[in-house]
Amino acid sequence: MRLNPTEEDRLRIFTAAQLARATLDRGLALNVPEAIALVCDEMHMAARAGGSWEEVRDAGAAVAASTQVLDGVAELIGEIRVEVLLDEGTRLIVLRSPFGRGEPGVRYGAGDVALVPDRERRRLTVTNMGARPIRVSSHFPFWDANPNLSFDREAARGFRLDLPAGDSIRWRPGERRDVTLVALGGTGDA
Repeated sequence: MRLNPTEEDRLRIFTAAQLARATLDRGLALNVPEAIALVCDEMHMAARAGGSWEEVRDAGAAVAASTQVLDGVAELIGEIRVEVLLDEGTRLIVLRSPFGRGEPGVRYGAGDVALVPDRERRRLTVTNMGARPIRVSSHFPFWDANPNLSFDREAARGFRLDLPAGDSIRWRPGERRDVTLVALGGTGDA
C-alpha cells in the first residue's frame, strides 16, 4: 500500500490516539503526545463526518475539556494546530490553551507599554529597488539590511526597526515606506 505524506501523518495521529484511548481506559492520565493526538484525531473524525469548521473545532475543544492529562501537560500545550479536510478543502484549525489551566508565555496587563522609551528614534524613507519582496526583522542592524533597500544607510548606523521583538516589515518590489528606527542598546559601537 502506498501512502502520501498526508495519509502517513493521519495514520500516525490515529495510532497515537488509539494509544491515548487505551491509556484512558486504564484510568491513567495522558502525556503530551497522547493528548495532542487524541484531540487531533477527534477533529479529523468530525471533519470526515462532514462537520463544518466550527463543528470540527468544537469537537476538538470538547474532547480536550473532558480529558485527564498528567500534571504540567496543560502548561506545555499552548496550542494545537491541525489541518483537516472539509467539504470546501483543507483548512487549518488552531485550539489555544486546549486543556485550560492558563496559557504559557507572556501575560499582558492593561494599557500600552512603551518599548525602550528613552532611546533615540529616527524616521527614514525606505524603497525596495529589487525584483523580490524583502523582509527585515525587528532587531536586525538596519544599516546592514538587504542592499536592494534604498535609504540613508549612514543615518541608520547603530539603529534597528522600532518594532516589538520578533516582528518584521516587508517591502514588495518597488514599494516605498516610511519607517521609524530606534537606537540599539549597549555601548553604541556599531
